[in-house]
Amino acid sequence: MMKFPFRKSKKSVDSRDTTATDITAPDTPAPEKSAPRKAFRLPRLGALLGKLGLKRLDRYIISNFLGTYLFAIVLILAITIMFDINEKLDSFLKAPLRATLFDYFLNFLPYFANQFSPLFTFIAVIFFTSKLADKSEIIAMLSTGMSFRRLLLPYMVSAAVIAFATYILSAYVIPPANVKRIEYTNTYVKNKKVEYGSNIQLQVSKGEIAYMSRYDNKLKTGYKFSLETFKDKKLVSRLTANTVKWDTLDRWQVRDYMIRDLSGKQEIITRGTRLDTVIPIQPRDFLISKNDHETLTTPQLSEYIDSQKERGVANIKTFEIEYHRRFAMTAAAFILTIIGMSLSSRKVKGGMGLNIGVGLVLSFGYILFTTVTSTFAVSGLTSPMVAMWIPNIVYGIIAVILYRKAAQ
Repeated sequence: MMKFPFRKSKKSVDSRDTTATDITAPDTPAPEKSAPRKAFRLPRLGALLGKLGLKRLDRYIISNFLGTYLFAIVLILAITIMFDINEKLDSFLKAPLRATLFDYFLNFLPYFANQFSPLFTFIAVIFFTSKLADKSEIIAMLSTGMSFRRLLLPYMVSAAVIAFATYILSAYVIPPANVKRIEYTNTYVKNKKVEYGSNIQLQVSKGEIAYMSRYDNKLKTGYKFSLETFKDKKLVSRLTANTVKWDTLDRWQVRDYMIRDLSGKQEIITRGTRLDTVIPIQPRDFLISKNDHETLTTPQLSEYIDSQKERGVANIKTFEIEYHRRFAMTAAAFILTIIGMSLSSRKVKGGMGLNIGVGLVLSFGYILFTTVTSTFAVSGLTSPMVAMWIPNIVYGIIAVILYRKAAQ
């Protein structure tokens, strides 16, 4: 048998040479790295969370928690829109479509979502954690040596994100949007704006008391007006007028007036038909509508409450309740997260249905509890701050008990 020396075919050599030539061809230079793109590349979210001590498991829980929270908001808002359209259909048909979409719904949806943020938080925790427990994922986490306290960390991070977003929305974003929403409802749905007032008396400044028998906001005119000035508890001046008209920015036009200046036993009387004067009050200081407290940001709300207290205005309970409610609702995100996680972290025979049912009862109970305690503040049984924090205190005790029981 003859042996032939092995020779590479020309075809194979050419093929390999062609391939090599394609790789190292001078007319196709390798792409250069773009230095500016590398310099301005944003760090990944995972790297940022890693610097905070959050691992892949934490990112998994946080992403699913916040994702379930947003899904619950979208689902319930969709149901709310259908009910709202059915209830106000006649008003929506009368109003311009652009006003309905941008002035009402665009501002109503964030307002409603923020009002029921504790409910959405609780539902998200119950649903997501029950799903983890049903798949025995929580058992697997704890079996690796992870403590229950360590497992709670990503939940608290998620609650902090929700609490921060809730406070920013309620304190700064939603109040200006409520101005357009309330104006739309007053125009096309039902006008709840207070346009008239009677027997109005308030302290303008220290030692100055203003009074009007009646005020018409449509005409910007008050009737039988008086302004009394006291010094050392003695009357030193009294201005009376048949009518007074509000111009702009604390400017009032006093018409058919008489000024009595008292100095000891002497009395100087001045009369006139018209007098432009600056009185540091506005109609909104004594004409308070039902939803006015929802149109003020938190700094404006605090300033308004302080100024009204100095003037001796009594009907500002709703403003004080709204102010403390914004802070209490922020803390509720942490409390309800602990309760929901402690309740649903164990696998039960009934599956997720039982946990979701208990979660809905507790979340609606929290909202109902908050509504009831707010009436205590309105009636004067408690202060607005105590009334708004009572639900958090009670549910905080429940959270501690459930957390200790679940950690065992």
